[in-house]
Amino acid sequence: MKLPEKGCQLRIIIGEARRYQGKPLYEWIVLQARSMGVAGATVFRGMMGYGANSRIKTSSILRLSEDLPVIIELVDTREVLEELLDQLDSVLSGGLVTMEELRIRMYRPPGER
Repeated sequence: MKLPEKGCQLRIIIGEARRYQGKPLYEWIVLQARSMGVAGATVFRGMMGYGANSRIKTSSILRLSEDLPVIIELVDTREVLEELLDQLDSVLSGGLVTMEELRIRMYRPPGER
């Protein structure tokens, strides 16, 4: 797959405990993105954070949280990511979603030049 130099990054931040159709929501989002042909997705687990409710969530042993922040980053063209967002709109009842333009310098599997 070839990506144009001008692309976008979609970032979705939700709680780790959120679920949809019997699986973690972040997993469902990545599988949905893959089925739609989105170029790439990565999920990060946050160590600490807070959102719209201002409740601190942390991995500290003293304040163990079961709903740490999860960041899902997806990269493709704006059009593809907007199409994905249309699919996710009814599923994302909370969290933060951002999109920013970026310059893609390389997109290829390992070992390919």
